[in-house]
Amino acid sequence: MKLIVNGEPKEIAAATLEELLALMDYEGDWLATAVNGELVHREDRSVHSLNTDDRIEILSPMQGG
Repeated sequence: MKLIVNGEPKEIAAATLEELLALMDYEGDWLATAVNGELVHREDRSVHSLNTDDRIEILSPMQGG
């Protein structure tokens, strides 16, 4: 399926947001995720279905100063 992940087009076979995160090696409860500009809570990732051309943003905290 064609998706836009963090602004980059990707071809990924993932039915849910949770599957996408696993395929892209994102792990941890500390991630923030949004699909088409709408926040997807951690507990909803396994049931949030993805569709062709969805825009997914995956954010992780950064350290530094």
